Amino acid sequence: MNEREKILQENFKEYLDYAERAFQEKKYNPALTLFFKAICAGVDLYIFLQTGEVPSSHTHRFRITQEKYSTIYELLDRDFPFYQNSYTHRMNKEAAEVLRNDAYKIKAMVERRKER
Repeated sequence: MNEREKILQENFKEYLDYAERAFQEKKYNPALTLFFKAICAGVDLYIFLQTGEVPSSHTHRFRITQEKYSTIYELLDRDFPFYQNSYTHRMNKEAAEVLRNDAYKIKAMVERRKER
């Protein structure tokens, strides 16, 4: 594992761990935000494992996934509004669960990719 992959992996795990902790404490706004950050970190790791490149922004991440990984793009496209709304709305358990489930979907995709 090279240094870039290691950093991406550690960031993904850290966001996911703290998101899970906030979720268990029923702090749904920070949980949702951290699950989305975990999703993005996981997607960046997945893209890195596939292509050797890391997206430089949300826009770049969306463009890469739209062009190459439609399943991931659909997940990001659905989840991004939840993340945006978390700044101005109180989020509930159901919304946090959507992103939680998607973060674990990305985790499984990364793990399958690493097994190859």
